[in-house]
Amino acid sequence: MVYTDLFNHLLNAGLSQWVEQLEQQRKNWLVHHGDYSRWSEALNGLPPIDKIQAYFDRPEVTIEGVCEDKDALFQSLKSLMPWRKGPFRFADVLVDSEWRSDLKWERLLPHLSPLENRRVLDIGCGNGYHCWRMLSGSPQIVIGIEPSVLFNLQFQAMQRYLHIPEICLLPIGIEQMPPEMAWFDTVFSMGILYHRRSPIDHLLQLNDLLASGGELCLETLVIDGGRGDILLPKNRYARMKNVWFIPSALELGSWLERCGFINIRISDISTTTINEQRTTEWMEFESLSDSLDKQNTRLTVEGLPAPKRALLFASKA
Repeated sequence: MVYTDLFNHLLNAGLSQWVEQLEQQRKNWLVHHGDYSRWSEALNGLPPIDKIQAYFDRPEVTIEGVCEDKDALFQSLKSLMPWRKGPFRFADVLVDSEWRSDLKWERLLPHLSPLENRRVLDIGCGNGYHCWRMLSGSPQIVIGIEPSVLFNLQFQAMQRYLHIPEICLLPIGIEQMPPEMAWFDTVFSMGILYHRRSPIDHLLQLNDLLASGGELCLETLVIDGGRGDILLPKNRYARMKNVWFIPSALELGSWLERCGFINIRISDISTTTINEQRTTEWMEFESLSDSLDKQNTRLTVEGLPAPKRALLFASKA
């Protein structure tokens, strides 16, 4: 993993202390995972793609080009399964991920402030699908943070071909970000809040990361209802054991207000469908259809409201 371009950018921005912190942390990145060697071998086995052209404004984040060894390309990418976010296209190989992440991007894009020349952070970004889509808006830099070893290597599969200095994925969580950083112009937190034991602390962290006037894009599970309505699953929610608080969209707006955000608006509320999240050749485990009541798909297998997601935008004062 090469982070020279990122570290130089941060040094030029006066963030030398963060660079020192990252340099200390990086010796423990990735290699502790038991499958790291196998995944690295798959990454190193990616064959050349010639005459490359990249496209970030398509549903499939695309590397067009000529690959003489399509079987090796397919097998190397398959060895990096499961692919949760996407889709991606590497030459003639379509990586049809579990999530149609392009649908979420289409919902948020009309409401998002232009990213041109902005410093962008995507928290818990998975393999960086949305980070790649952000490049079509010509940001100054896009930094994704994601602790998962596999997702970092999936990102590197793209970057191995493209070598784009304006985008980077760091294998860290939000807990490793500098406190009160106040540097990013746009911060994304999508599919993260309901996994936090303390959602208010998470929102306060997001506020601390934003520069004054910066924009937050927050996407998370919600329930129907008004202010004060919150679901706290007793055990699991849609088979997930790490879901803590699911508020109504209006209650979530009040949380943002309490945390110091202004100009709060609910831009979209959508029911998650099996067309958007499903089992594929590239993610063969259980998915959304296995988490819904077979007799009543408006409920989860636990008898709770089926997944519905809200998209909110807010600004830092």
